[in-house]
Amino acid sequence: MNIAYWIVAGLLALFYFYAGAMKVFRSGDRLRPMMAWVDRVPMPVVRALGAVEILGATGLILPPLTGIAPSLAPAAAMGFLLLQICAVVVHLTGEDRRITLNVGLIATATVTIWLATGR
Repeated sequence: MNIAYWIVAGLLALFYFYAGAMKVFRSGDRLRPMMAWVDRVPMPVVRALGAVEILGATGLILPPLTGIAPSLAPAAAMGFLLLQICAVVVHLTGEDRRITLNVGLIATATVTIWLATGR
């Protein structure tokens, strides 16, 4: 189960670290082609969301790796689960109705929670 956690959590953390870094460092014009919702959200909120994603990715990896507060890993995964549920709502209320990636991330976060709590 431990190896499965590291594979799933590692991939989830890698995705969120990359996505968060893009939201923090790229301009709205460069984000728009891949994230149509950035026009409906103020840029400081997009930047804050990116920072939260980077912190969450760190929370998936560092606590289990160091053994310090390992309960933060399932909490980070639960945060990503809630984030993606909200993302589905944002996508469905806007013009962009593509939620396949969001559903996949919901499933991955759910598996990560299960693996993190089942050890």
